[in-house]
Amino acid sequence: MEVVILPSSKEIAGLAADAIEALIRRKPTAVLGLATGSSPLPIYDELARRHAEDGLSFAQAHGFALDEYVGLPAGHHESYREVIRREFTNRVDIAAGNVHGPDGSAKDVLAACQGYEDDIKAAGGVDLQILGVGTDGHIGFNEPGSSFASRTRIKTLLEQTRRDNARFFDSIDQVPHHVVTQGLGTIMDARHVLLVATGAHKAQAVRDFVEGPVAAICAASVLQFHPHATVLLDEAAASALQLADFYRHTYDNKPNWQGL
Repeated sequence: MEVVILPSSKEIAGLAADAIEALIRRKPTAVLGLATGSSPLPIYDELARRHAEDGLSFAQAHGFALDEYVGLPAGHHESYREVIRREFTNRVDIAAGNVHGPDGSAKDVLAACQGYEDDIKAAGGVDLQILGVGTDGHIGFNEPGSSFASRTRIKTLLEQTRRDNARFFDSIDQVPHHVVTQGLGTIMDARHVLLVATGAHKAQAVRDFVEGPVAAICAASVLQFHPHATVLLDEAAASALQLADFYRHTYDNKPNWQGL
């Protein structure tokens, strides 16, 4: 796991976009794993800017959303399909048919989950997965206690997660209790995982999954086993890390050819 500490979300977005742009230019048919929430938004803004101003093309790329609420009607403003379209895919030239998301409104949710796994496999697997992390250490909607071997499935949200997400709705009563999410095993299959965390409210979760034990109580800690996981933090999110100075020294002295 590589930990990179940067001054602000602007620098984080730039570095993450550099990695994604390098992938797209090297492999135009790349498969991107797309997260929602606040953390990835500056990355999507920067990629949209590079598309508009520098001609970065996503025309042959594919995108797979990380998760989706269960029970929201099609086209709901806070459906993650709509969020991904609004914040990223409608702002670049990726084909609408190349953007995929779990179906939280399917009549047979279990079958839809297996179908989503099959779709990811058919596309060749995820080349780069963008992630945020919850205040309790969840990634995707893999809440504490999730199996490290889990695949795309339905999950019940903790009340803390519902409270965290209530800011996107008119009230917490409108936040669904259930979601469909890629599992930890699904996420771990991605060739490169790029996790972004900003703000002091994420500091404890960051310390737990970066430097704590690998344990189901902190789902993101499974990334310690990933062969290519990059964690991008601002100073506030990194404030509880015991080895923060070492991470800074390592990145400051990293060879230019190595990349992320």
